[in-house]
Amino acid sequence: MSIRSVVLDVDGTLVRGDEPVAGAIEAVDRLRELGIDVLLLSNNPTRSPADYADWLAGLGYAVGSDEVVTSGSLTADHVAEEYPGRETFVLGESGLRAMLDARGVPVVADPDRAEVVVASIDREFTYDRLRETLWALDGAAFVATDPDRTIPAPDRPVPGSGAIVAAVSEAANRDPDAMLGKPGDTAAAAVESRVAGRGEEVLIVGDRLDTDVLMGERAGTTTALVLSGVSTRADVETADAAPDHVLDSVADLRSLL
Repeated sequence: MSIRSVVLDVDGTLVRGDEPVAGAIEAVDRLRELGIDVLLLSNNPTRSPADYADWLAGLGYAVGSDEVVTSGSLTADHVAEEYPGRETFVLGESGLRAMLDARGVPVVADPDRAEVVVASIDREFTYDRLRETLWALDGAAFVATDPDRTIPAPDRPVPGSGAIVAAVSEAANRDPDAMLGKPGDTAAAAVESRVAGRGEEVLIVGDRLDTDVLMGERAGTTTALVLSGVSTRADVETADAAPDHVLDSVADLRSLL
């Protein structure tokens, strides 16, 4: 297999909760030894690429901030570029707000002032916040960070951004105008602009059929599903997107390459 770049998911692929997946640190190191370009692409919108790199470094990964893209950074870029200067109401966490602020997006707390609404994971989500977001969407653009319904945690999955976005969509009776994370076109374009190689020379590795594998299939890249996160081997039999390879974990990349 002639692979020039590997795009790695993070949650469920490199880590579970706050612990590295067994063999994952060594797998990333091996990619670098082989001269393969590495990019981390995460649908976690709560940390900036720099914060993500620092956190992963604390776990033992050698990753630079320029090698990390998140649904949060993609969302902040999108809002800043598509809605410059527009007052933005955020249903999300402090890390996402900080990324929007860093891109010069005016974040407002008053739903009646909103021209753009950004919906994302919010671990302090309440009925009142849902009500305010519904009000904010009256005449405003609707942007979502990512569609992940759940996140792989150490013991059991926990709700992700997709669950929050679905609640807002149902209340407002409308779909987001833009979904920035995997498997969307914006995430795929971010990969293409940052990695060496094209098409089958790029290997996308992740634990979700509906995001990682689907994005890779749409982009014409090689794909590998790891079974250390959300999707299972049984899911592969019924999924719309079929991975080129199925691995027990990212530690098995060495044998694949």
